[in-house]
Amino acid sequence: MAFWRRNTHIEKERHVKANAWDYNDKFCYADNHIKTSKYNVFTFLPINLFEQFQRVANGYFLVLLILQLIPEISSLSWFTTIVPLVLVLLITAVKDATDDYFRYKSDQQVNNRQSQVLIRGSLQNEKWMNVRVGDIIKLENNQFVAADILLLCSSEPYGLCYIETAELDGETNLKVRQALTVTSDLGDITKLMDFDGEVICEPPNNKLDKFTGTLYWRDNKYPLDNDNMLLRGCVLRNTEWCFGIVIFAGLQTKLMQNCGRTTFKRTSIDRLMNTLVLWIFAFLICMGVVLAIGNTVWESWIGRNFQVFLPWDESQSSAVFSGFLAFWSYIIILNTVVPISLYVSVEVLRLGHSYFINWDRKMYHSQTDTVAEARTTTLNEELGQVEFIFSDKTGTLTQNIMVFSKCSINGQTYGDVYNEFDQKVEITEKTACVDFSFNPLCDRRFKFYDSTLVEAIKLEDPAVQEFFRLLALCHTVMPEEKSEGHLVYQAQSPDEGALVTAARNFGFVFRARTPETITLCEMGRAVTYQLLAILDFNNVRKRMSVIVRNPQGQIKLYSKGADTVIFDRLDPSSEDFMYTTSEHLSEFAGEGLRTLALAYKDLDEDDFEVWMKKLLFASTVIENREDQLGALYEEIEQGLKLLGATAIEDKLQEGVPETIACLNLADIKIWVLTGDKLETAMNIGYSCNMLRDDMNEVFVISGHTVQEVQQQLRSAKEHILGLSQVGSTGDVEKTDIFLHDSVFEETIIAEYALVINGHSLAHALEPLLEHILLDVACLCKTVICCRVTPMQKAQVVELVKRHKRAVTLAIGDGANDVSMIKTAHIGVGISGQEGMQAVLASDYSFAQFRYLQRLLLVHGRWSYFRMCNFLCYFFYKNFAFTLVHFWYGFFCGFSAQTVYDQWFITLFNIVYTSLPVLAMGLFDQDVDDRNSLRYPCLYKPGQQNLLFNKRQFFLCTLQGMGTSFLLFFIPYGAFSAMIKEDQQAFAVTIATSLVIVVSVQIGLNKHYWTAINQLFIWGSITVYFAILFAMQSDGMFGIFTSNFPFVGTARNCLSELSVWLVILLTTVVCVVPGLAVSFLRVDLFPTLTDKVRHLQQSRKREGPQGQNLRRVRRTSSRRSAYAFSHQQGYGELITSGKNMRMSTVSSARSPGRTPHSSNWIENMLKRKNEVSCISDESSDGAKQTPKQQHRD
Repeated sequence: MAFWRRNTHIEKERHVKANAWDYNDKFCYADNHIKTSKYNVFTFLPINLFEQFQRVANGYFLVLLILQLIPEISSLSWFTTIVPLVLVLLITAVKDATDDYFRYKSDQQVNNRQSQVLIRGSLQNEKWMNVRVGDIIKLENNQFVAADILLLCSSEPYGLCYIETAELDGETNLKVRQALTVTSDLGDITKLMDFDGEVICEPPNNKLDKFTGTLYWRDNKYPLDNDNMLLRGCVLRNTEWCFGIVIFAGLQTKLMQNCGRTTFKRTSIDRLMNTLVLWIFAFLICMGVVLAIGNTVWESWIGRNFQVFLPWDESQSSAVFSGFLAFWSYIIILNTVVPISLYVSVEVLRLGHSYFINWDRKMYHSQTDTVAEARTTTLNEELGQVEFIFSDKTGTLTQNIMVFSKCSINGQTYGDVYNEFDQKVEITEKTACVDFSFNPLCDRRFKFYDSTLVEAIKLEDPAVQEFFRLLALCHTVMPEEKSEGHLVYQAQSPDEGALVTAARNFGFVFRARTPETITLCEMGRAVTYQLLAILDFNNVRKRMSVIVRNPQGQIKLYSKGADTVIFDRLDPSSEDFMYTTSEHLSEFAGEGLRTLALAYKDLDEDDFEVWMKKLLFASTVIENREDQLGALYEEIEQGLKLLGATAIEDKLQEGVPETIACLNLADIKIWVLTGDKLETAMNIGYSCNMLRDDMNEVFVISGHTVQEVQQQLRSAKEHILGLSQVGSTGDVEKTDIFLHDSVFEETIIAEYALVINGHSLAHALEPLLEHILLDVACLCKTVICCRVTPMQKAQVVELVKRHKRAVTLAIGDGANDVSMIKTAHIGVGISGQEGMQAVLASDYSFAQFRYLQRLLLVHGRWSYFRMCNFLCYFFYKNFAFTLVHFWYGFFCGFSAQTVYDQWFITLFNIVYTSLPVLAMGLFDQDVDDRNSLRYPCLYKPGQQNLLFNKRQFFLCTLQGMGTSFLLFFIPYGAFSAMIKEDQQAFAVTIATSLVIVVSVQIGLNKHYWTAINQLFIWGSITVYFAILFAMQSDGMFGIFTSNFPFVGTARNCLSELSVWLVILLTTVVCVVPGLAVSFLRVDLFPTLTDKVRHLQQSRKREGPQGQNLRRVRRTSSRRSAYAFSHQQGYGELITSGKNMRMSTVSSARSPGRTPHSSNWIENMLKRKNEVSCISDESSDGAKQTPKQQHRD
């Protein structure tokens, strides 16, 4: 919304009346137009210039430009500054405008979506941006919700509808919303037009899981909560249509309230450059003052004697004023210590580095035809300094696809594949799948590789049949069958969908359900079971059960849940069987699979009747209803008989465990921020090897009050530090050790993990507790935050940014990740199944999480390395070039006369030395990409900011000052000895020496030579001589006499052997000290990079070697519990019949094919210190095949 239309009034409560535009308009609520772009046509120029002039150098050059416009002090043309300055500002502005234009196009695409709005008695198509608060809109199946609306009625019984909230919380499982009973029959347009209810509710906020309001209609009031709301960003599923009234629109919707603002991002090198430019400017002023004082003294003592033929100008009244003018003249002459060409070159380098990312075929995902894209050019070197990664889970680490992988039935495991030698073989995409053609109702996307399980089904093994019968009956899945045999299951959690699909393929097909019955197709025969009770799932029970009566009249209880819960309720007759199954569960858990135990029980008719009466009574009590129902469930779920166990693979994206392991070795801390439940998030943590059994402790913070959270965090910190004194605010009191120092954090040898849920995090992010939260989190190797809102994700990132001097990176794939992507120093979007919002808000994007490893360890490290070397060399080169004027000032009467001619000063940075330094900044690499990935610890210098900092700047400027001193005084001494007083020849000698010295120096600084490097270095020297001889030729003098006065100087000077000897001596003396220091440093104090480079060169001489690869396997034996993403209440909903359709309505949808993939990583996990990082890789030895019990 435009800034002049913003409502500055703080809203305390919202009043919305249906079909009353005049009433609602008086409150000036936001319309449904959204804007995520930063600029518009009017604000672009002032805002962009303001952002660009936050770079101190731009202001510095503007001041110089103003000085050069004053004739009395200008010794260089103003044109030499204004053209490069405007060019830099223009290039940056075009780049920023392009980035913002893409955001604008995305906004327009969303704003122009169509929605059906009830206007003057009919439904009319309106653009989303024209939808207003109080409008009644119609949604149809698979449509996005246009605004935050109150559900009035739907096509489903009792006003129910189903939504998918992937863009809000990352979860793809269906959720149920229900209209108020009083409005659920307003399905007719006439009734909706007559609806004049008024909603009074909370003001706009970012709480996705909370809504409080009241509907006033027909002299009655009805309470409203979050279950009555459909939020913008949700998708209507499995519901033909629904109507709702708009409560919040546009930027006031909960989704947009969680998005955060688009901020101007600058790198740490940019910030450092601002400081260095101020230092240089101070140094420049000091030199100007020294030379101005010198001018004043010289004019007072010596200059007055020459006024006969060197009179002062009319404006020059005294020696002091002469010194004042000399000060400004020297400021202009010496300004090339920070030439504007530096910033032009930096932008060119960043653009080149961005193209290298875009062109990297190893980051191209062929299945989706998605390339990596650098959506900004300003943050590339920051990719080499990341210390914290904040990652979403669903769609980023996982595919959110559950696959039935293995099972244990009656003491036998199924799912592994063995060869003819009875050895277990790894399952790949080439492994033959089981043929399910015997089952016409099978799901053809389902893959299973162990044919012995199908044989057991065909042989009518009673245990196997009962196993799959349980899976087909014990769930809350809703089936849809539009045409014969085309079944689509709407599962509340992907776990349940995977289990029911497995039962379907093995011949036990779940076909239909009513509130009283469940119909299966068992091996081709239709069988209907009477559904007597559903004992629903909750997080305390960690199991669910159903009680059914089969066609034979037998009453059976089928139960599935966490193995520890089921095992505690088994009949003693299942004890031996339980131990065998427990071993299988440990094997499954060790492979990162989500496990589940299955059991059943035959119920006596009379006992069941008595229990059912108790259940009916408990269902009607008001006080302690949940406790009484839980006790009854516990009573009947005793004496169970074990059937077996299932193992589901929560399919990670390809290469996720390997990528995480590699990034951990690079000292990058990875925090997972997810909207999933605590158990789901922990399970993925174990699958990714972020959580392991060998960790010393996994702290789970789940307190509901500030005091509980504070106590849990304090206890965790005490445990880690082994301290007993903790301050009242949660901070450890001062001791002799520096508890807040990063070095101390690194001395924590034990490994800890922190898991915290959303409501606890809300308390922990308060000012009172945020410091202890950060302390504990940074002392832990792994941090997982679950059930967090999009805004909480951003708050966690902001907490680390604010209190840690570390570069942060956020990666996600959905709209719920946009806020943290915008908040982090670097935002990475994954082109996933949750839309393109994350990509559009990101700085970099690609298709798979595993590409993050290459983005950081290769492109990020190279960009940082190249930029640092470029800056060090550039400052060295320009101090060497510029400070010659300083030394010359002592021999020219401090007259602000330049050593070089003006053309050399103009061309030195933009022609003579620009291409070699650009080639170094674009193509140089200390080690190749394979070794960058093989040795992740090479990444650490960037995190520690070792390659370019204030110390490195001081050293390279010191080297430049020394070089300038030698460049001036060696030729000066030689010319004095030769009694040669030709100032023009002296200038040519120094200029030629300078060009050769800096060219030799860049050659010595290079680590990686290419044909382009060779061409640019030798070509630049050649161009220098060509231009030199051309500008000092007779022809140029004849045409432009005043502009090229040094006629014949180069020809005469460089034809003398003595001049070449002076140039040679100057070059050797300038280069050899630095070369000796570099050689001794590498030989006596080699860095990790030096060792790896030596190893790389040795391997090149030896020839290529095969890589030793091995599978990163989960080391945990922890077993995951039942359907962690499951929600309580579905059982009650099913038995009530509220979610049953009046008529048979179904739709067939086929999710995409899921290819099987294998995750591999180079053998790097043992390289945890510098010594092992450069040691030769030893052969792996024979691969051990884990011993497994094989079926007879």
